[in-house]
Amino acid sequence: MQVMTDAIRLPDELGRLLRERRETLGLGKAELAEKAGKVREVIYRLEAGQDTTVSSLMAVLGALGLAMRLDPVGLPSAQEVARRFLDEEDDDAS
Repeated sequence: MQVMTDAIRLPDELGRLLRERRETLGLGKAELAEKAGKVREVIYRLEAGQDTTVSSLMAVLGALGLAMRLDPVGLPSAQEVARRFLDEEDDDAS
């Protein structure tokens, strides 16, 4: 597994990391949901960077063998958010 050295600052970044870890472990979304004791919708929402409960996030992290560490980094800058929106527009145009 790749070790992340950059802080995850946006929900879609977390979703991408969770999906990559799930795929690395060879788990389907339904399998991960069962392992975490959650419904499959939770996995879809997390991987899409959508809202879910903290308890669901923690259960999925545990099922993936991951832990969360909190560091004081502040909110994403306006430039980071703008860059993210530009990236999404580029993806939509493809």
